[in-house]
Amino acid sequence: EVIDSQCVVGPKHVLIYDTTLRDGTQGESVSASCDDKLKITKKLHGFNVDYIEAGWPGSNPKDAEFFERAKTELSLEIRNKLVAFGSTRRKGIRVMEEDAQIAALLESQAPTVCIVAKAHVWQVTDILRTTPEENLEMIRDSVAYLTSHGRRVFVDLEHFYDGYKYNEGYALQCCEAAADAGAKCLVLCDTNGGNMPWQVESTTRKVVQYFNHLVTVGVHTHNDAGMAVANSLSACKAGAGLVQGTINGIGERTGNADLCSIIPTLALHMESHVHCRNELSNISSLSRFVDEILNRTPNHAAPYVGTSAFAHKGGLHVAAMERSPMSYQHIDPAQVGNEKRVLISELSGRQNIMGKLKDAGVVDQEDASARATAILNRVKRLESKGYTFEGAEASVHLMILHATTGYCPPFRVLDYSAQVYDANIDSASRVMEMERRNKERASAANQLLGKGTSRATVKVRTLNLDEEAFLNEEEPLMYKDRLEVSDGSGPVDALAKALKRALTPSHPYLNNVKLVDYKVRILDPESATGAATRVMIEFRDEESDENWTTVSVDRNIISASVNALVDGFEYALVEHASSCVLCDDAFPDPYDEQD
Repeated sequence: EVIDSQCVVGPKHVLIYDTTLRDGTQGESVSASCDDKLKITKKLHGFNVDYIEAGWPGSNPKDAEFFERAKTELSLEIRNKLVAFGSTRRKGIRVMEEDAQIAALLESQAPTVCIVAKAHVWQVTDILRTTPEENLEMIRDSVAYLTSHGRRVFVDLEHFYDGYKYNEGYALQCCEAAADAGAKCLVLCDTNGGNMPWQVESTTRKVVQYFNHLVTVGVHTHNDAGMAVANSLSACKAGAGLVQGTINGIGERTGNADLCSIIPTLALHMESHVHCRNELSNISSLSRFVDEILNRTPNHAAPYVGTSAFAHKGGLHVAAMERSPMSYQHIDPAQVGNEKRVLISELSGRQNIMGKLKDAGVVDQEDASARATAILNRVKRLESKGYTFEGAEASVHLMILHATTGYCPPFRVLDYSAQVYDANIDSASRVMEMERRNKERASAANQLLGKGTSRATVKVRTLNLDEEAFLNEEEPLMYKDRLEVSDGSGPVDALAKALKRALTPSHPYLNNVKLVDYKVRILDPESATGAATRVMIEFRDEESDENWTTVSVDRNIISASVNALVDGFEYALVEHASSCVLCDDAFPDPYDEQD
């Protein structure tokens, strides 16, 4: 509505136009179902972006389905933000009703449509293979027809910045054709992503001045030269009042301009008025949500929203930040829903450990300084053996707790064992041949054995919650040994299931904990089968959606895996569950009982 009544001029005012669901899905390995697109649309609306380009209804059935379902499944408030994408009419068509994709734009009932038009004369003559005059008529006819049907029309001027350098006059003629026909926004596109920020700023300023605030100028950039964000911000600085981009910068080739970088920079560094300013603290959550829905691995180093965006490793940096958090941060991470992290590694200083002690609530102990030095030395020794604690903060937290007087773990693993079994140990070729000849017999054998190929036994000592134990007149045992067995698809899977089965009767919170990643790295391959192995396991609390990671190193991959599993479950109970813990007297050495 703002763009209908006035020309929006940046950088003071900038409208946010999200094209994640259209241009973003053109990225390699990026795909979204119709249900996914509806979920992301609702999330984008909640973040209060101005426009949501949801798809091209004239190009594929999925996008047509989205706009059809949107009519009944999305609120009117959300539907008012939807944009349907399309192109100008086809060359040679004189009756607009005969163009099926133009008709699909109207049928979508989106209040705003964005059509792409060629703005580079060489692209018109050699790629589109029509005359420059016909291209101008295609722009005028399409905009006028859609406007006459009550649609707000934006025009993406494809290859504009390159076209302006090639033939300035014709590029401006394309803009004039759109504006004269009633377009509300002229979106200047760096389609090939090869322009530099100073070129974009200069050209955008000339276009803004040329139209003298009669129409809003927008910008759409690609990241082929790594300049998409910089080019978008440069255009806004030159007067562009609308910026197109995608969440996390997904898109074709190397991606589009990343709104997760553009929006905070506009709001916090350029002091632009953006309507989503009040939702800025949710942008990290939005970034993770879109990655989760699209099944993408988040970029930990992403500006503002990545888990490493405010991570500090060097001891001098951490020491300075203890005096002033802004000594090595450009903003308060809470402004974008992120948080400061202090990394622990062989490069850390004592101040890094002191920060972790403070987080653990034990910094006031008299020996905190000496203990920080001892823990730091231990970290350095362990990292020399192959440990890495930068991505395993849960293990660091537990290391600190175990070095704290009075800490009592919630359980202890007394012993464990794992067995691996199989009905066939032949080479791969013989297995394939046997499967071909004896499919029925193999099927029967699999049914007999079950789905698992491993079996694990775990014995733990944990809280005794049996009611009968507390009904006796004698003093009840506060702890209980529990032995559990479980099958799994491999020894680590079987051990994880057995450990969880043994712990959940006393700690039901663990039912919420899921293992989401398991990584193994061989540290010294020259040692062959005797090589040291580093295991990192990532866990997630399904209720709070919080993740944590633990690490362990051993020449026995099973031992390394068990240690990381135990740390992960212990951290879950200590940090996330309201569970009692056992004191040291509940953990006599089990071998002492045999003496």
